[in-house]
Amino acid sequence: MNKEEIINLLKEVQDPELERDIVTLGMLRDVRIQGAQVVVQLEIASPSEAFRSQIKSRIEKKLSQNPEIKKVEVEISAPVKQGPAFSAKQQISGIDHIVAVASGKGGVGKTTVAVNLACALVKEGYQVGLMDGDIYGPNVPLMLGISHETRPHVNPEGKIIPLEKYGLKVISMGILVPPDQPMVWRGPMLHSAVTQFLQKVDWGKLDYLLVDLPPGTGDVQLSLVQTVPLSGAVIVTTPQEVALMDVRKGIAMFRKTNVPILGIIENMTGEIFGSGGGEKAAAEFEAPYLGSIPLDGRVREGGDQGKPVVMDASERPSARAIIRAAEMLNQTISNTKV
Repeated sequence: MNKEEIINLLKEVQDPELERDIVTLGMLRDVRIQGAQVVVQLEIASPSEAFRSQIKSRIEKKLSQNPEIKKVEVEISAPVKQGPAFSAKQQISGIDHIVAVASGKGGVGKTTVAVNLACALVKEGYQVGLMDGDIYGPNVPLMLGISHETRPHVNPEGKIIPLEKYGLKVISMGILVPPDQPMVWRGPMLHSAVTQFLQKVDWGKLDYLLVDLPPGTGDVQLSLVQTVPLSGAVIVTTPQEVALMDVRKGIAMFRKTNVPILGIIENMTGEIFGSGGGEKAAAEFEAPYLGSIPLDGRVREGGDQGKPVVMDASERPSARAIIRAAEMLNQTISNTKV
C-alpha cells in the first residue's frame, strides 16, 4: 500500500452534488500513511455538516476495500479566507479582475449576457477583455460581428494579440480554427486551451476580463478555477425551475472551489418563461441579485447580426437592465476588495 494507490482509490469517491471525484475537484490536500492507518486531509468550502459527513462516509467505505487499511481518519478544513486578488494561483499581469460568466445548463442566453455585460462595462469607461471559454461552441465572434476569416496576430514575444471590437479585447477558438472544424478534445487538451487563452494572450492592461464559460460544471470550469485567481462568478439563469435546479449545481461548484458568487442574473424574463426565479435563487444562496433582463427579440437579433443590444439600442429596457447589472457587478466587486 502506497500513497499513489490511495489517491487512485480516492479518485473513485464522488462529490454527491457535482458527481465529480474529490481529487479532480481539488478537495484533497494530503494523504498520510501511518502503519495500517490512513489519514486523508481535505479542504472543503461548504459549511454543511451533512455534506461533510457524506464525503467522509464515502471515503471510509472506499478505503476499507483495501485489506491493508485497518483505520481511516478524515480531517476536513475550510479554505483559508483570502481576497480574490491575493490567491496563490498564478495571476495574470495587468488584469485587475477575472470574472467567470456561467450557467448550470445551456439555452439560458449566457453568451448573449456575457457579451452585452462586457459591452456595458466598456460603456462605463472600463478596459475590458472577453475570453470565449466555450471551446466546443465558440459563439462570441458571431455575436460581436467578427468574421471567422479574421485571424489574430502574434507579437514578438510569441503572445497572441486579441482582436478588438466595440472597445473589447476578444479571444475565441472561433477565430483560431475554421468554423466547420469540430473540436474533439478531452480534458487535458481543454485545460491547455484555457491556459493558453489566459497566459499566452497579450491582454495588456484590463480592469475586467470576463470569461464566457460553457454550460455545466465540466473540465473547462475546473481548469479555470484551478488556474487563476477569480474575483468571482456571475450566474445566468432563466426563471423556470428546471433552469434553477442546474443553477444550484453551478453555485455549489464555485463555492466548493472558494470562488465568490458575485451575482445572479435572470434572463428572458416575461410572460413565456415567467419571472422571479433568479431572485429566488439569489435569496436562497445569499448572493447578490443583479436584476432581470426582459425577453426581447431585439437582443436575439443583435446577437445574430453581431450588434449587441447594449451598443446598438441602449435605450431599450433589455439594454438598460444589462447596464444596471454591470453597474451592480462593479459595485459588488468594489465592496469585496481586501
